[in-house]
Amino acid sequence: MEPPGEKPGEAGGLQITPQLLKLRTGEFSLESILLLKLRGLGLADLGCLGECLGLEWLDLSGNALTHLGPLASLRQLAVLNVSNNQLTGLEPLATCENLQSLNASGNLLATPGQLQCLAGLPCLEYLRLRDPLARLSNPLCASPSYRAAVRELLPGLKVIDGERVIGRGSEFYQLCRDLDSSLRPSSSPGPRATEAQPWVEPGYWESWPSRSSSILEEACRQFQDTLQECWDLERQASDSLAQAEQALSSAGPTSSFVF
Repeated sequence: MEPPGEKPGEAGGLQITPQLLKLRTGEFSLESILLLKLRGLGLADLGCLGECLGLEWLDLSGNALTHLGPLASLRQLAVLNVSNNQLTGLEPLATCENLQSLNASGNLLATPGQLQCLAGLPCLEYLRLRDPLARLSNPLCASPSYRAAVRELLPGLKVIDGERVIGRGSEFYQLCRDLDSSLRPSSSPGPRATEAQPWVEPGYWESWPSRSSSILEEACRQFQDTLQECWDLERQASDSLAQAEQALSSAGPTSSFVF
């Protein structure tokens, strides 16, 4: 027996149903759903997801999806995560005119040409095709020049695979790539690199004699002197109290009063 709200989909996976969406969101109307997280449910069919016309944020990562057909009607969708699926194309997203961020890492996208459908999206700025931390990629990422091809195809992108390519910060990422290239061993013959020289004179980093020890010793000496003075004062006070008590006791009790 299937769990309530879930139906078998393609290839034995699950299909999205209105009951499933209402159960996970608590909304009575599919058009009222704005955020939806359906990660790792084994979904193979998006079913009625296209009826969520107000949807703005959607996570479909970690499923068994091979197509995104129902998403074509989601004109308000701004953030979409379809990583770790089995997608070979993204064509239905061509009509998602408000899409700003797309994570499609861990799929079966083989060539940059399969991203042509995204070229008409005016708001798309963030695209991820490869995620080293999650060990997700696409076949097209095997080419060292895939980022350049993606940038040429989608010039409006600001961030690719988490690295800023346009705007503030892009120069830093380019500098890091240039440094990596320069430090990578070269197989081509050429002049031998000069031996690295120290930046400072010998002995610069050697520790200097500490000056704090004499200061600490003087502070300890002053503290001991102050403490000794306190002990002397305490002893004098104890002596004075003892003398006063002795004088009072020797006077004896007063038996009469003189007026």
